[in-house]
Amino acid sequence: MKKADFNFELPSELIAQQPLAQRSRSRLLKLDKQSGQTTDLMFTDILNELNDNDLLVFNNTKVIPARLLAQKATGGKVEVFIERVLNSGQAKAMLKTNKAVKLGTEIYFDEVPKLVVTARQGMFYLVETVGDMALSELMESHGHMPLPPYISRAADETDDERYQTVYADDNEAGAVAAPTAGLHFDDELLAEIQAKGVQSAFVTLHVGAGTFQPVKTDDIEAHQMHKEWLKVDQSVCTAVQKTQAKGGRVIAVGTTAVRCLETATVDGVIQPFEGDTEIFIYPGYDFKTIDGLITNFHLPESTLVMLVSAMAGRENILNAYQHAVDEHYRFFSYGDAMLIV
Repeated sequence: MKKADFNFELPSELIAQQPLAQRSRSRLLKLDKQSGQTTDLMFTDILNELNDNDLLVFNNTKVIPARLLAQKATGGKVEVFIERVLNSGQAKAMLKTNKAVKLGTEIYFDEVPKLVVTARQGMFYLVETVGDMALSELMESHGHMPLPPYISRAADETDDERYQTVYADDNEAGAVAAPTAGLHFDDELLAEIQAKGVQSAFVTLHVGAGTFQPVKTDDIEAHQMHKEWLKVDQSVCTAVQKTQAKGGRVIAVGTTAVRCLETATVDGVIQPFEGDTEIFIYPGYDFKTIDGLITNFHLPESTLVMLVSAMAGRENILNAYQHAVDEHYRFFSYGDAMLIV
């Protein structure tokens, strides 16, 4: 299949630049993957679409303040975008400067060197903190929420809360982009879902900046996926197996939860997994664990629109997206949601 097979026209005014006042007041487009039929709903209607024998699988990663604005010793500006925290004092990062960065370059914050560039790995650099400062401390004092490139404004205090799911786990900090399907859930809706008897499980996938990287090959099978770290523990595997045994549905909240569950499923059996994944899901993929998906609307020609096309069919997805455009749904991270069943 070709990259162009997943293109669609999207008016720029439909790209959501701000979150709604209330998380769960987003719209929800339901897509029946068998018939292709779409239904316009509100996100709170998700309660009526779930059964008491269903399992919702959430990604509990926490977004870190990964964008840091700094200077070199010469005074030249440098933007540090943390891609992955390797340990308390070292990270893999992208550096945006006017001139190429040399190894050994010190990066200054408030006229004090607090990072040093130690190595180059492809498009990334390895950076280390100077002295005994922890990287988390540096991000806390100088970092900004890493809003996606299609949001054409600087992050503000609102984003500190709203570009984070309400169930993000402080112990699972490491994402540089939010698992955006989860942004629609608030505490009240989650309580109502639990009261209905719907089960929940939590996986972890630290979303990397590569999620925004375009597919550069015309033939999508030649595309090399970026690596992302994930964890699926035994409790998740048990919850999935119990749900399947009683005929319930495993519904992933977001494409990152899909990548977790499908990576951890081997020979039809889900097993605990911790490590990197490069799984690339596109039409023709045989889903092993997932029965349904809650997701946002994705960029044209992106690996994510290919993933949802694998689940619901390319024509069904493109038709649903056209309906969303016609009905002025809000797109991308702060936009509206889809339910594929």
